Amino acid sequence: MKKIIIAIDGYSACGKSSTAKAVAKTVNYKYIDTGAMYRAVTLYFLQNHVELTNPKSVSDALSNINITFHPNEKTGLNEAYLNGLNVEAQIREMEIAQHVSQVSADRSVREAMIAQQRKMGKSKALVMDGRDIGTAVFPDADLKIFMKADIDVRAERRQKELFDKNQLIDLDEVKENLTARDKMDTTRSENPLRKAGDAVVLDTTHMLFQEQVDEIVQLATAKIVGA
Repeated sequence: MKKIIIAIDGYSACGKSSTAKAVAKTVNYKYIDTGAMYRAVTLYFLQNHVELTNPKSVSDALSNINITFHPNEKTGLNEAYLNGLNVEAQIREMEIAQHVSQVSADRSVREAMIAQQRKMGKSKALVMDGRDIGTAVFPDADLKIFMKADIDVRAERRQKELFDKNQLIDLDEVKENLTARDKMDTTRSENPLRKAGDAVVLDTTHMLFQEQVDEIVQLATAKIVGA
């Protein structure tokens, strides 16, 4: 059977990460959450007062950032580590969400992260989700998925996700954050969020989680077995 790369792009709170994790587990592939990588960079920048307007400061910071993923022994899911420290909980906080689009729009940041992501995908057998996986990171990916959903549904999902992590955020604030991130992600000059020409569109507004997973697994299996 052929080893492939499954690239999943789309808007925030469409269910990309949770779906990608489940798909990877089902087909026994590695999973990389590129959004977590940009969130980790954002955390480092905030903690070390790195200014995006200072190219040297950004460059120096990137040279000191090492992002890895290690499985949680209890859940079996990959969690993000920044310079050897588990930052999975910290990078999911609202403060990071409010700054990550600005950080990820920086050319130097994107170049550094894309280089790391391509190294991770050299052996294939990989599911990777983000904003530009099928368009910039792996334009030749065997299977490309573009996920979207209604903004109100996405806001409710994100609010619940934050609540489950003991963060009580007003729904209007969550929706405002998502709307702002959508605008920044789709209009930035460096690899903006857009659907690859050969990507399969998956609108998750009215889909159950398992339906999302099953549809992608079916498409992936056809590529793996039929190639």
